[in-house]
Amino acid sequence: MELKRRNRISAEFSMASMTDIIFLLLIFFMITSSAISQSAIDVKLPKADATETSAQDPTTVTIKEDGSYFVNDKPIPKENLENLLTSTLKNEANPTFTIRADGNTKHKDVVFVMEIAEKHKYNLAIATTQE
Repeated sequence: MELKRRNRISAEFSMASMTDIIFLLLIFFMITSSAISQSAIDVKLPKADATETSAQDPTTVTIKEDGSYFVNDKPIPKENLENLLTSTLKNEANPTFTIRADGNTKHKDVVFVMEIAEKHKYNLAIATTQE
């Protein structure tokens, strides 16, 4: 007497769950992509008034090609540069200075001044010209 099995393993694959996952991913990406594009459009930048400009001239550190330093067009030795900058910028609420370096100035000279700004948490701007 031959017994037949009642529980056979089905070799078919149901795609119903796969379509649900794809549909949910599609909805997710549609919502996030529209949120990203809207945030870029809705940004409103503040407008500056002409009356808000600073009354004093910003401090400028000039570095020549030969490695000589100038603060507000006055020559200063490299060793005294940090002390002069700290004494010049100590009374400012938002201490900022500008680096004006010659195009052929060595990188290490510019980095030296940038390290002073980083050490004392000064804001820094690098002056450039358009070609």
